[in-house]
Amino acid sequence: MTLNAIQVVLVILVSFLAGMEGILDEFHFHQPVIACTLIGLVTGNLVPCMILGGSLQMIALGWANIGAAVAPDAALASVASAIILVLGGQGRAGVSSAIAIAIPLSVAGLLLTIIVRTIATGVVHLMDAAASRGSIRGVEGWHLFAVCLQGVRIAVPAALILAIGAGPVKGMLDAMPSWLTDGLSIGGGMVVAVGYAMVINMIATREVWPFFAIGFVLATISQLTLIALGAIGLSLALIYLSLSQQGGSNNGGGSNTGDPVGDIIDHY
Repeated sequence: MTLNAIQVVLVILVSFLAGMEGILDEFHFHQPVIACTLIGLVTGNLVPCMILGGSLQMIALGWANIGAAVAPDAALASVASAIILVLGGQGRAGVSSAIAIAIPLSVAGLLLTIIVRTIATGVVHLMDAAASRGSIRGVEGWHLFAVCLQGVRIAVPAALILAIGAGPVKGMLDAMPSWLTDGLSIGGGMVVAVGYAMVINMIATREVWPFFAIGFVLATISQLTLIALGAIGLSLALIYLSLSQQGGSNNGGGSNTGDPVGDIIDHY
């Protein structure tokens, strides 16, 4: 697929915003489900990009910056894989390959993150110098410069991919042998499953496992719409909140262990 000038500008703009949001974290443009959806919207490939974004979001839910350890770059992975998916012109069929491509891109994005943050360290000293002079406008200017660097960190790779064009990207994808594309498809599915497992491992506790089970069973009922599932989920959340008010010291004088359902059962 070939993009016109307006679409190219909009894609670079989305990439720039995604890069800035990786630091600002206010509107969440860096989240895969939003970044991929926006790129799909401006390029006319909304459904495939939404599927890609949803799949990548399940992986990125397990990514977090802990101490000095920096998580893989979700913004670059989302933007670059969505652009490759669009330029490849494969539609939904190319989602699995795009997911597999996104993982090494997210790791490669760490290098760009390190470079930008190293530059930002020098910008902090410039802001200190401006503050010592009493220049509020200087502090604000350097602050905006540092934030814009984060946007450039994603916009430049996006522009480079767009500059390559649809032909080479599509040719590269078409040249992949079937064993490689099938392997990427299987690997992409496994990566999504591993990402979801990481999320469950972080949030799952004894009191929420029944709600997980109920949710998965209800999701298999084809007659239930998303509105119905949302209503059931809201009802389960209200039930859990009601039970949490009855657990621990409010029930039999026992200590609250942080497991409200378990507290109720223990003191039943």
